[in-house]
Amino acid sequence: MSRELPEWIGKDDDDPVPPRVRLRVFDRFEGLCCMCDGKIVAKRWVCDHRIAIINGGENRERNLWPIHEACDWKVKTPADVAEKSKNARVRSKHLGIRKRKGPPMPGSRDSKFKRKIGGGFQRR
Repeated sequence: MSRELPEWIGKDDDDPVPPRVRLRVFDRFEGLCCMCDGKIVAKRWVCDHRIAIINGGENRERNLWPIHEACDWKVKTPADVAEKSKNARVRSKHLGIRKRKGPPMPGSRDSKFKRKIGGGFQRR
């Protein structure tokens, strides 16, 4: 029976994962890459965040998993970047920060003119 260890939590987002925590993560997943389910034998591997920090993940032990270095930069990183950019686009659109493309539709709130009920136009 092994002794229960407290979970490692980084002090900030830039804290590197200590070697003892890397070993615990490797043992917890039994040496399997979590992206391709391949055995990590002599290949280089990284202790990657399941949910990227930039997408709201935490720098803690339960958010880490072992993956091959090749799986990280071929599959995981592009997916994280795509998710981050989509979230930024949606947030900026909802907050009204992003300008719309092209000229505004006549009569809309972005146009210089306001449509009157009687059918005419008035400058805003």
